Order: sequence, then structure tokens, then C-alpha cells
Amino acid sequence: MHTKSRILIVDDEPFNVDYLEQELDGPEYELSSASNGAEALQKIQSQKPDLVLLDIMMPIMDGFSVLEQAKADPATRTIPIIIISANSDLKSIVKGIKMGAEDYLPKPFEPTILHARIAASLERKHLRDLEQMHTQSLEREMNTARDIQKEFLPPELPAFPGWEVAAYFKAANIVAGDYYDAFPLPDGNLALVVGDVCGKGVGAALFMTLFRSLIRATSSAGLLGAEIESNTRRIEQAVSITNQYIAITHEQALVFSTLFIGALNVKDGTLTYINAGNEAPLLLRSNGSVEQLKPTGPVVGYLADAVFKVGETHLEPSDSLIAFTDGIPDSKNQRDEFYGHERLNKILKQRGMSSTELVNHLGDELLQFIGEADQFDDITILAVRRLPQL
Repeated sequence: MHTKSRILIVDDEPFNVDYLEQELDGPEYELSSASNGAEALQKIQSQKPDLVLLDIMMPIMDGFSVLEQAKADPATRTIPIIIISANSDLKSIVKGIKMGAEDYLPKPFEPTILHARIAASLERKHLRDLEQMHTQSLEREMNTARDIQKEFLPPELPAFPGWEVAAYFKAANIVAGDYYDAFPLPDGNLALVVGDVCGKGVGAALFMTLFRSLIRATSSAGLLGAEIESNTRRIEQAVSITNQYIAITHEQALVFSTLFIGALNVKDGTLTYINAGNEAPLLLRSNGSVEQLKPTGPVVGYLADAVFKVGETHLEPSDSLIAFTDGIPDSKNQRDEFYGHERLNKILKQRGMSSTELVNHLGDELLQFIGEADQFDDITILAVRRLPQL
């Protein structure tokens, strides 16, 4: 069904309004008029016409004031305005165009040119409207994707007596390729996961949900129903199955993920882990020393026959483990400087903070460092602290 284009004619001379109404009379347009600038602005705001034909010299409020206020309002900014005036001074024309006028036509009107300019302006508006509708549709879809992706991150972190677990997560875009997880295992131990899927945007976000789901499922259940005898076997199974599935099933996608996965015995503090190409988590000892849990294998999902070694360490009372993705050291400020590991280590050596205080302090410091620069990558931090014994 064809919809008429709504045109608002603004002129304080009734003769000019009548002339334009006669010239534009027909099935294509729905016409309205205003005799001064104040009335014009009110109708622009209330009626949202498709096009405004605007005189400059008018009482109460001139055309330039109408143009200025209409273009300053986000609700009316995109409405095309053609200035029609007897004032053909070049400075006035330039002023009108700079203020956002779509076009400028001198009086007296040449009907053929008038129709051509109106048709061109309405066509451009139609294309802009379609583009805006498409953009809004994409934004809705991306927001839906973001909301769905949030469900693949833990809504809350598990609580174990004698332990603090905290996380900080800030996506660089609407959807993210980073992921983290912390959940109880069937044997009462605690699983810790931090990962980063290669690439950016929707593709990385889709595979993020797949990696996270596979890792949680395979580490929470026995292989083919069999009981898992040890944390070593548990995380070996989780990483191996996930790696083979991605590498074989999604071979053409050439996608992979860095991954740190740990199984923490919450009774004695033993941490069994695999670091598959991820940034080395830092073990902050109560005496102030810092240890790195360096990679024990390649990235997950690239080579189906990859071998992942299992490491083991121990968290004593007052020790903390900080796992993170490369979005921290690789962040840049406006001077194109990397945040780097040195700044990170200085923050982490500060004592007396809980896990929640530590990750939030680090996140705040990092965002302050980035400043007005673009956040290039997702920021993910997972911290676990063994509380001091009383």
C-alpha cells in the first residue's frame, strides 16, 4: 500500500503557500502549512513530516532558528528541510547548508526543479529510514545475543567454606569471545575456567558458548557414564573431548580457544590444572612472592591430536590465584602503550584485599588506564583466595 509523503510548507505569505499547495497537489503528497517559525517548529515536533519547505524571512522566529532547533533535536534531526527564499545571497545559502538544510531553492520557483529537488530529498530520506530500520533491527538482534550469552556465564559464583571466589568481566563489544566459569564438581571439588576464543564479534561469541558448554558438561560427568577417579583424569577428559570435538566437527572454521581449567580440592588446597595457551595465571603467596602457572599444552580446538599435560600446585591459607585473559596485558591507552604485565603485578602485590576487592580494583585501574581509547579486547578476571585460618 502506497503511503503519501507528508510535506510541511512554511511561509508567512499566503500567496506562496497557495502556490506551493497547487503545485504539489496530487495523490503523492499530504500537505500542511505553517505561517511562522514558531508554528512550524511545533508542527515539525508533533507531526514529524517527511519533508519541510522552509521560508527564511518570517515573523516570531525566522527560518534559520527553526532549522537550528529542528537539527538539534534527535527526534527531528533526520527530517529533510529545503530552504525556499527570495534571499539568494551566497552567504545565506552556505549558512543554511552548514546548519543542516537538505537543499536551497530561490524564489520565484521553477516547478520542474522544485519537483526534482523534492523527489530527490524524499528518496534520500526513504533510504535513510530503511538504513535506520536495518540498524535498529541489528541492534535488537545483538542485544538479544548479548542477553542469551549472559546465560552462559555464571549468574553467581559458588561459595565454599574457607574460600573466596570472585570474577570481573567486561566485554569490548556487545557480545564477547571471553568466558569464565566456576562450579562445584560431583566430588565436591571446585572447577575453575577462564578462556578466550580467537577472533571478534558474533563468530567468537557463538563459539564461546560452545566451548563453555562442552567444558562444563565434560568436566561434570563421567565419560560414557564411568566414574572419574581423579581431578587429573577429570580435566584431561574435559579438555581432550572439547579439543577433539571442535577440531574435527568445526575443522573448516579454524577456531580455537585459549583455556585455563583447574580442579581445586577445597579441603586441602590442591589445584590440578591445564593451561592450554592461556595467559599464565598468577599464584600470590602469603609471603608476597608470585608464581606463574605457565602453559602445559597448546590452544584447544586447533589440533585434534594435541596433548595436554596436567600441572599441580597447592594453595596455602592466605594464598590467591588470579586467572585472566590477554585483554588485560594487551590493553592500550591513548598513547598506544600496553598495560603489560609489570603494571598488573604491581596491582596484584597489594595486600589485604578480598577476592572481590582485588578483581574490582584491577578492573577499575585497567579502565582508568585505557581512558578515552577504545577497549580493544574483552577483560576477564577470575580470582580464588584461600582464607587465613583462625
